[in-house]
Amino acid sequence: MYYPEEIIEEVRSKNDIVDVIGGYVRLQKKGANHVGLCPFHNEKTGSFTVSASKQMFYCFGCGAGGNVITFIMKHENATFSEALEKLADRVGVKLPEFEQSAEQKKQASEKAILLEINKEAARYFYYQLRGKAGEHGMEYFKKRQLSDETINGFGLGFSLPFSDDLSQYLKKKGYSEEMIVKAGLASVDEKRGLHDKFWNRVIFPIQDINHRVIGFGGRVMGEGEPKYLNSPETPVFDKSRNLFGLNFARSSRKDHLILCEGYMDVISMHQAGFTQAVASLGTAFTSGQANLIKRFTENVILSYDSDGAGTKAALRAIGILRETGITAKVLDLKPYKDPDEFIKNLGNEAFEERIENAKNSFFFEIDVLERDFDLKDPEEKTKFHREIAKKICSFSEEVERNNYIEAVCDRYMISTDAMKKMVISYAAAGVMGYTPTVIKSGVKKADPDEGRKRAQRLLITWISEEKDLLSKISKYIDAGDFTTDLYKKIASRLFEEIENDGDLEPASLISMFEDEEEQKEVASLFNTRLTDLNGQPLEIDSVRDKERALYDILINVKTGSLEYYTKRLGSEPDAIKRVMDGKKLLEDLKKNKIKLG
Repeated sequence: MYYPEEIIEEVRSKNDIVDVIGGYVRLQKKGANHVGLCPFHNEKTGSFTVSASKQMFYCFGCGAGGNVITFIMKHENATFSEALEKLADRVGVKLPEFEQSAEQKKQASEKAILLEINKEAARYFYYQLRGKAGEHGMEYFKKRQLSDETINGFGLGFSLPFSDDLSQYLKKKGYSEEMIVKAGLASVDEKRGLHDKFWNRVIFPIQDINHRVIGFGGRVMGEGEPKYLNSPETPVFDKSRNLFGLNFARSSRKDHLILCEGYMDVISMHQAGFTQAVASLGTAFTSGQANLIKRFTENVILSYDSDGAGTKAALRAIGILRETGITAKVLDLKPYKDPDEFIKNLGNEAFEERIENAKNSFFFEIDVLERDFDLKDPEEKTKFHREIAKKICSFSEEVERNNYIEAVCDRYMISTDAMKKMVISYAAAGVMGYTPTVIKSGVKKADPDEGRKRAQRLLITWISEEKDLLSKISKYIDAGDFTTDLYKKIASRLFEEIENDGDLEPASLISMFEDEEEQKEVASLFNTRLTDLNGQPLEIDSVRDKERALYDILINVKTGSLEYYTKRLGSEPDAIKRVMDGKKLLEDLKKNKIKLG
């Protein structure tokens, strides 16, 4: 959704970045800035800096940076609109409503009502669990060793053993039978009329990533079928595109998610401190859920039941995750069936150890495959090796294929050459859809322009911190001397605001860019530490030292600008003029230098 620049700026400026980030990170004031441990990577010494004057954050360790909106997007794994709405709500700014068609208004209104009904139903279930009639349900949760904090945190509830209690409650709240049915909370038939979907069950509210209740899961108390029941598909609940617990797991600082089978697995893992756990919603894992996961991480650890059904589900999930570009590993839970049992019997440290030693998904597949063959029989052994070769064909990169060939051959004492020939033969036959690809070198070449770009970053940082400096150097430097589009755009806006006596906060410039990498680059422009051109910290003890440092930076920027435009003579209309003027200004700069005293 598009919001006008002035609205974005109003929301950003009213949310002081130190106050907002201080709610997530413990900050200490050091000089003009606040410093803490970076929430985006593991570190022992704080390199995460928050500037009140610039209204920006920047980590000198991992390079994460931006304004208050960027922080919420990154920390909460939120979209720009979600972050803006959260911050607007925090300071009481009403975001504009956009003109919608009659059909769009109808759909939006319907979804809003369904979300209200779900929220009211969640309150009802929550209240019932804590009342006299819900003792049976509370006993179940306590038997599963859930704490009050966990029960409350997940909003767990209970549905009474009456077939229409919730429906009557919601009708008294003013909701129509049609909408109650549409929310998936009740059904209607000629024999029983309006009757509840959930009754005599402990209830697990299902929330989307924005903590809105979109559906429910329920486990029956005592005997009854089905044992587990989930809300049907509704306009606000798509099982294939949501995951239980993701609203909490998205804020985990881990670099992976743990994918489980059941709600109780997720809840018990969160209680044990493994807040990166999520589960599919009573259905098989889907590509839609894999794409949702990829918004937050590219690493998944599967923690499915260790029985046959769990193994089958894990194999299916591995294929889906691999197709989505997500790296999967598999937890070994033996001798226990599921993570809940494992943690209760062996504890958190043992579970953490299993996470660290999670098995590569390819080798998990091979281990399962091996069960179907008698490796003491030469013919069976050959068939097994052929199946391995077919699986290796699923890797599109030559380097990856070769790595797995070496690993498999080492593990099963197979000739590497023989396995390569087998893989090539199956690849040639089109097994697994593999087609040969040319692999490019993974070595990243050094950027020959990095020195020039660093000088430009240093100059922008310096000018943003000492705005009076621009008047002393504007004779020699303008925005056109910055030789990347992003730097040029930022310099142009910064110089314009300073020349017009504007009170520009660098943080406002970040909202000009949507791409996360561009936002990080903009943040670095205003947080480049003052060093010499070799990257060594500058010791500035006098005005003379400062003048010398500024002179070196200006010479570097101007020289880089001349080189840039010289290469573009004949291709850019103003290149000739910039080269001619640039040479004169460079000579003048070398003769007169800059006086700051």
